[in-house]
Amino acid sequence: MNAAQVMNVGTLLAQSARLYPDHLALIQGDQCWTWAEIDTRVDAMVAALRRLGLQPGERILVQSRNTLQLFESCWVAFRLGCVWVPTNFRMTAPEIAYLGASSGASAMIVEDAFADCTDAVHDAAQALRHVITIGTPRPGEYGYEALVREHLGQRPAPATVDYDTPLWFFYTSGTTGKPKAGVLTHGQLSFVITNHLADLIPGTTERDCSIAVAPLSHGAGIHALLNVARGAATVLLPSEKLDPEVFWQLVERHRVSNLFTVPTIVKMLVEHPAVDQYDHSTLRYMIYAGAPMYRADQKLALQKLGKVLVQYFGLGEVTGCITVLPPHMHSADDDDPDANIGSCGRPRTGMEVAILGPDLEPLPVGEVGEICCRGPAVFAGYHGNAEATEKALNGGWFHTGDLGRIDARGMLFITGRESDMYISGGSNVYPREVEEVLLTHPGVLEVAVLGVPDDKWGESGVAVVVRRPDALAVDEAGLLAHLDGRCARYRWPRHVFFWEALPKSGYGKITKKDVRAQLYARGDLVEKVL
Repeated sequence: MNAAQVMNVGTLLAQSARLYPDHLALIQGDQCWTWAEIDTRVDAMVAALRRLGLQPGERILVQSRNTLQLFESCWVAFRLGCVWVPTNFRMTAPEIAYLGASSGASAMIVEDAFADCTDAVHDAAQALRHVITIGTPRPGEYGYEALVREHLGQRPAPATVDYDTPLWFFYTSGTTGKPKAGVLTHGQLSFVITNHLADLIPGTTERDCSIAVAPLSHGAGIHALLNVARGAATVLLPSEKLDPEVFWQLVERHRVSNLFTVPTIVKMLVEHPAVDQYDHSTLRYMIYAGAPMYRADQKLALQKLGKVLVQYFGLGEVTGCITVLPPHMHSADDDDPDANIGSCGRPRTGMEVAILGPDLEPLPVGEVGEICCRGPAVFAGYHGNAEATEKALNGGWFHTGDLGRIDARGMLFITGRESDMYISGGSNVYPREVEEVLLTHPGVLEVAVLGVPDDKWGESGVAVVVRRPDALAVDEAGLLAHLDGRCARYRWPRHVFFWEALPKSGYGKITKKDVRAQLYARGDLVEKVL
């Protein structure tokens, strides 16, 4: 596909700046910036980095909390024809160093609070030539704001790109081995943005407002692009810590209409008393992804907020574009046919979803197999990892590694990760299904179920439970009694442990590899299971 058939995604910011120059674009605390101001600043940084010698195709590593500069940095990279390589700021210095080295980053934009990360990247990334510091630069570094001031007023033309020109290295979470960089391209992301606008936040205009509650390095960053494309402002939290009361205050103050988050954060927000103390009537789309929402949490959110929930299922490699469950397909009433209980929705516009067996052939309706998809949202492969790319795209489909089934209407139901499934006494057990039942117990706040070695059954289940604060009397016997009649006995966990909290990723998702590691570290598995 030639250059005439694709747009540099960085053009979206310029278009909104021309249409709505004086409209608010970004808000954080008492500070705010218009579309014209941000567009001018981005152009200045593009001019500065070109003067420093950055060429199209080079990678720009970015380590920052949610700030103005992080928000701008993706547009800088896109217009340069460079590749944006954002990190989760909560990662450690060695982890950031790995991203810098594996991506081949030649420039780094970094907050001065992360000097240890800068030093680690210097040691690991041979290609690194320039460090641009948000805050006070050290010797040998450039100040971000100084570069902007020096080049204000310059209007460099954006780089010409084609469909397959990379613009973002979207790093996977690294649940197995080192994180891999999924290559997103200008053509692919143009489709994703259009698709998200159609399927997730239809009807969004410059009169809308979004709020970012997660790091802009991953899903929240993709969501921010949608709002830029429509000229809708984005509110950044005043600090990296999510305070539910501050969140609801900001929703009321800025008349927020959409946001992207994960189920654990939705749960936190709607369980906090502040949800009933502030006006959230402007909220039209609360998008959740990363995991299906437990039914009990879904019902509470619907009761508190109304029909504003939008679920999508998708991995970074397809930038979220696999299925969608829009507001009208949610209901708090279990008897409502529109409730679609347990489903993560229908295929996204322009995407095909199938359940494949080991022979890569589609399975009949209702059978469990691997969830696969194909369409314009599928990434270009993993940077520098041809073997992983071939495996992920085997047979002309993107393989998610998730297991699920599709019903007669084409609705998708996830049964769990392929790596989460375990076999007990010859029967497949999908932890997700057991977790759903346990979470209907009034005393259970959170739960993780996983399979562990068992001398008799091959594998058996272990449940790690977080009690609700007012339900300390909940015990193992009570939970197993709750499963009786609701869940086949072979799927019951053989052991239940009670913790004060479950480990979560920087994006708020329960990390089962860390649950497993902590079970061994605490001695629970050794002493009570093996």
